[in-house]
This record gives sequence, C-alpha cells and structure tokens, in this order.
Amino acid sequence: MYDEREDEFNEEIIQEETEEFTDSEESVESDETTEETSEDEEEGEDLPFAKAEVVRLMKQNLDKDKMIRERVKVEMNKFLGEVLVKVCEQLNEYPYTTIEYEMLKESIYPYQNIERINEEKKRILMHLHAIKADCDALSMDVKRTLKLKDVQEEEEDPAFMD
Repeated sequence: MYDEREDEFNEEIIQEETEEFTDSEESVESDETTEETSEDEEEGEDLPFAKAEVVRLMKQNLDKDKMIRERVKVEMNKFLGEVLVKVCEQLNEYPYTTIEYEMLKESIYPYQNIERINEEKKRILMHLHAIKADCDALSMDVKRTLKLKDVQEEEEDPAFMD
C-alpha cells in the first residue's frame, strides 16, 4: 500500500517535470525573458486556492495519461474561486448571522444537481409540447365539427396558430 502511494507520488512528480520541460521546449522566448515572465506571473497570480491542491484533485479525476497545461491549472483555480464567491453571495442573502448546513445545501444545489435540473427541464419542455399538440388538435376539432352554415367563418385565432 505504501509502495503504491510512493509510486503514484513519484509518477506525479515525473509527470509535472515532463510538463514543465515540454512547456519550456515550446517557449520561443529567451531564457531570461521566460524567467522574468514566470516570476511576474507567480507574483501577479492571486489564486484563491493552493495550486498544488487543485492540480492534485484534477489529476485524481482525470485519466493517468492526461497532462494539464499551466493555463488550465490556473483557470480551474479561478473558476473554483468564482463558484465559491457565488455560493457565498447567496449565503449572504440569508438574514441570519450563522450559516447553517441547510443554507449551504440550498446554495450549492444548482452545482451538485445540474444533471437532474437539465432532465427536469427536458421533461417540462416535452410536457409543454404535448399540451401544445393537444391544443392544436382541439382547435382543429372545434373548427371542423362546430361549423354553422348560416354564420360567416371568423378569421382564425392567431393564439392557436404557430
């Protein structure tokens, strides 16, 4: 068990070194410019979470053969920070001074249940289409069966037409 973890850790280190080496090969700039840029990026980056932790979690959930570009790591970190801000904004809407677990559950519901929400949306749209088809059928039936010979046909009601 310990050897497996150590091997995985060593593989991650090798993969990160390979990524860094590959990234440096792709760079066209001189070494001095690259060093200055990377130092500026490190100082200028204001990431909400520890980059290593985000990368570790990403690698846990990606295939072993996947490599993650530096920009993806940074943008994922920023995205997670934005989600946290949005959840906290919703939590701030509660009038209470203490944040309870139920409040958190309600605030994160859209993020955790996106598949269920999309399925519900599809179900509602299908139901609305069925209602529309029923209305169209009833409209045609009324027009067909309730005609009076002595009354001029009224113009078709645009509410029942597409």
